[in-house]
Amino acid sequence: MNMRLIKLTAIVSIWLLFSCTAKEEKIIASFQPEMTEFVWPISEINPELPADWSGYHFMTFEINATSTQRFNLKLFDTEGVRRLQVHPYQGAWVRASIPLVHFQRRNVIGHDMAAIGKTALPGMCIGFSNAVGTIQSVEQLGLEMVRPIGSPVVEIRNVWLTMEPEDSILSPLPVVDRFGQWIPADWPDKARTEEELRKAWEEETNALRSDRYNFSKFGGFMDKQVKGTGFFRTEKIDGRWWFVDPEGYLFFSLGSTGIAPGGSYPRIEGREYLFEQFPPASHAGTDRRTGEASFSTWNLYLRFGENWYDQWMDHTFMRMDDWGLNTVANWSDGNLGRAQKKPYVATLRSWGFDPRTMGMPDVYDPGYAAMVDNLAREQCAHLKNDPYLLGYFVGNEPPWPGREQELVNVILSMEETPMQVALKKHLEQGDTPERRKEFVYATYVKFITLVNEAIKRHDPNHLNLGLRFGGSPPEEITKVSAQVGFDVFSINIYGYSTGHDRLNKIDELTGLPIIIGEFHFGVPGRGMAPGLAQTISQEERGAAYRYYVENAAAHPSMVGTHWFQWRDQPPTGRFDGENYNIGVVDVTDRPYTGLIEAMRETHGRLFKIKSGEVPPVSREAITH
Repeated sequence: MNMRLIKLTAIVSIWLLFSCTAKEEKIIASFQPEMTEFVWPISEINPELPADWSGYHFMTFEINATSTQRFNLKLFDTEGVRRLQVHPYQGAWVRASIPLVHFQRRNVIGHDMAAIGKTALPGMCIGFSNAVGTIQSVEQLGLEMVRPIGSPVVEIRNVWLTMEPEDSILSPLPVVDRFGQWIPADWPDKARTEEELRKAWEEETNALRSDRYNFSKFGGFMDKQVKGTGFFRTEKIDGRWWFVDPEGYLFFSLGSTGIAPGGSYPRIEGREYLFEQFPPASHAGTDRRTGEASFSTWNLYLRFGENWYDQWMDHTFMRMDDWGLNTVANWSDGNLGRAQKKPYVATLRSWGFDPRTMGMPDVYDPGYAAMVDNLAREQCAHLKNDPYLLGYFVGNEPPWPGREQELVNVILSMEETPMQVALKKHLEQGDTPERRKEFVYATYVKFITLVNEAIKRHDPNHLNLGLRFGGSPPEEITKVSAQVGFDVFSINIYGYSTGHDRLNKIDELTGLPIIIGEFHFGVPGRGMAPGLAQTISQEERGAAYRYYVENAAAHPSMVGTHWFQWRDQPPTGRFDGENYNIGVVDVTDRPYTGLIEAMRETHGRLFKIKSGEVPPVSREAITH
């Protein structure tokens, strides 16, 4: 680049940077059940904002929200509405810089739906949408909230356009206390002292029981026994699918994901000023590999002392006995399965899921089949005689189903790869949307066939629980999944019910038993967002759990429901910004009693619901 061009570029950049300055104008949205959207002309927000935003990189503003409820940030361009989702912090002023690229095109980088659908900013999390396009003629800005709870208020001020990010937490500081709780918010049982926590911990331990349920050694229902084979299997009995435990007792998998002492580590680097006090690095509260602090692990150390990990393991099994949870589900501490006390699932990894190709492995690489075989041997061969292993999950929420055309465009735009060569050869016979989709589906079939055959080769004794699809996978993918080695069809369904119409369609397309890999409910507050399905209170989380699980279990094909997740996420956000109140226990290792009581009630009557002897509850949770 010559010197004249460098100078010209610098002048243009400086002009863009300072041509749109911050103004003190403030916009306020007070959401009500009857008032869920607010729209302002750009001229009212900042008279200096141009209509053409395409020359800038960030929309920067300061925001304070009374609630963690997510809302849609909308740009009204003359060509259409552009939208993304904002997950704000609670009760803190934050300066946020939103990358404008996310209003203009969909993200295509990520190996699963979580990675491709959102990203963390220093002071919030944003989620991407399909509402993208040009931002060359922006006329209005809007805020929209679905199901507002408790009249949440969002204030935004100093809106301007910048070339560089200017994110920061402004006040109050710090925002996280020494126990990992959110300082700006308050709630009735917020821990103030160690003494309060010790009293609550002791009361909980003393109340745990192991005689609430008529469970077998492996967590099956002792109400009915059929042939046992020494391993978990599936069987359709009187028109209803069941797991069968190694002793032959009918089994419905009731689990929680993420049963681990540390939970999600909060993002620390560059945000040290947010925290009142870090756990001591010499003890349990710090990951020595990364330097990240785990307040939940530190609280376990405070609870159990030097031998905290072994005691946490024992206490976890006692809790599972008391709460009626019979499965250690995905993303959990591996030692829980190795302890041979509860059935567990194994999550298989490293099949070549590539974030650059929306998670699709390059199955056309000459070495791919050998790599898959080696990985299956390493991960499965040593487990083949384990009676406590329920089965294998092959992967998690591939993001490309329903986005096949985008995937093909990504592959074609990359450097040459074996998959790209195979794609171009396929398209020589005609480049149409149908043939592009055909290639993607053929690639999927090749991938999952290789993986499933390798798993069975190295472990013929255990169930293949499937790929844990997210959302609503296309019918073609759902149907073919029954033909490539899955024993169970797994899907993550976030909502207030699984929807029997959806389950009926999966049943029709696959004929397989179905397991829910993830679902949850949360409440906005305590500095945490409500997750993907909200209720108005902790008690209503319990009502939502009962309705979801009991109505799912009543479906003839359903064989399990796994809650996501064991522990709340950190209020400042995990690696991708999620800060959800979705735990069975909080950061201080105290259970949410409303949810636990509901679990006990539902799990105690589940055999009769699954058998069709009694109906599921009909009372739905209050959500807003």
